[in-house]
Amino acid sequence: MALLGNQTLISHFILLGLFTHSPLHLLLFSVIMVMFLVALSGNGLMILLINTDSRLHSPMYFFLSWLSLMDLMLISTIVPRMAIDYLLGHGSISFTGCGLQILFFLTLLGDECFLLAFMAYDRYVAISNPLRYSVIMSRRVCWLMVAGSWLFGLVDGLIQAIFTLRFPYCGSQEIDHFFCEVPAVLKLACADTSLYETMIYVCCVLMLLLPFSVISASYLRILITVLRMHSAEGRQKAFATCSSHMAVVSLFYGAAMITYMRPQAYHSSKQDKRASARTPVGDRATSIFYTILTPMLNPLIYSLRNKEVMRALKKMWEMQGR
Repeated sequence: MALLGNQTLISHFILLGLFTHSPLHLLLFSVIMVMFLVALSGNGLMILLINTDSRLHSPMYFFLSWLSLMDLMLISTIVPRMAIDYLLGHGSISFTGCGLQILFFLTLLGDECFLLAFMAYDRYVAISNPLRYSVIMSRRVCWLMVAGSWLFGLVDGLIQAIFTLRFPYCGSQEIDHFFCEVPAVLKLACADTSLYETMIYVCCVLMLLLPFSVISASYLRILITVLRMHSAEGRQKAFATCSSHMAVVSLFYGAAMITYMRPQAYHSSKQDKRASARTPVGDRATSIFYTILTPMLNPLIYSLRNKEVMRALKKMWEMQGR
């Protein structure tokens, strides 16, 4: 620990986590671990299927494999650390460890925001301009879109991680959360963070609204195109393909917007920081949606509602049975 004036600076944080060791919380912890294992196996299986089955070597599945990889990394950034803290009975995390968790989490969160937008654009081109689809969505363009997603996410993660940990932290070491999420960490800063909080809030709004605008515009154009189709089978196939993606978008963006697009999620005046250091239970529950629930549900939504993926899974199962 170091001194700042007459205040002692803290050198590490303590994550309070989600659960106590009561029977009910032990059951809930077990449910979270089952969800974690389902997410690992489901996303791992999606990556394996897409890379081994030649029928899934199209831009849509190329993006889906990257989405599965991002989900795999996102849930692995949060849940193993949370599980270790719960089982060992303490949640001590160093400044560096907290900074790295913020960096990885926000990088992957930003990646998914932009990748989901590119996936929506891909569906728009496939349905609205099928004759030029292979030209517009070439392999090079797909790789550039994935690289752009990672770049935007990494820049956002670096900026927030570096600036968040540049503030002095003194007094309470306890982060009332199950991981180092920026709004919860900033509540412990013993300096005026209001300007930074406003900048981060604007940044988060842009990071969510820009991709969401692309998604909304793409699906509006898709809807117009589908309604003009004369083939009932074509309309049904288009709706089936897009409904899976819309379900994923709704889960991911819905929870992220609830958390990051409220001014009060970040802003707390210097005078009431200490009083507001507790993170509302609702905020922690909402965080579960995009850190644990969405990574688990994504492969289930895309596999159960996708005939091509189910055929590839059946083919793999039959080959293993021989």
